[in-house]
Amino acid sequence: MKKIAILMGSDSDLPVVEKAMETLKAFEVPYEVHIYSAHRTPEEARAFSQSARENGIGAIIAAAGKAAHLAGALAANTTLPVIGIPVKSSTLDGLDALLSTVQMPAGIPVATVAIDGAANAALLAIQILAVSDDTLAKKLDAARVEERTKILEKNAALEQKLKG
Repeated sequence: MKKIAILMGSDSDLPVVEKAMETLKAFEVPYEVHIYSAHRTPEEARAFSQSARENGIGAIIAAAGKAAHLAGALAANTTLPVIGIPVKSSTLDGLDALLSTVQMPAGIPVATVAIDGAANAALLAIQILAVSDDTLAKKLDAARVEERTKILEKNAALEQKLKG
């Protein structure tokens, strides 16, 4: 199975990224985590993205706040899918990171999830791998059934409570 790479622009992004790590662990998807900054370590970020495919990576998740150029910088140097997580900062509540991540020029796509949306970034990466991995696809199907069941149980409990 291919690995997912999770890159963050700063160690301050780790609390957000941990949700992606937990999700990948739950689906038993191998991953690796690194800190590379689009601005402070551009050569290392570029080298990582250029060699990611040959190093067994199937998709890249990039978390960054403020100017949030990491996902775009990585996407510029690989044809692997890149998923950006805009990280909320104290300055503009993550809107700056969201716009920096989502507004990519034609030809360099970056899939972008919600601000601090690390769990969905991991799920999207898992879905990408599941295109060619039936076992992983079945795990995703089972997770959807489980989520549906939870909601229906909560609905039944609420309806019962409101009747009584």
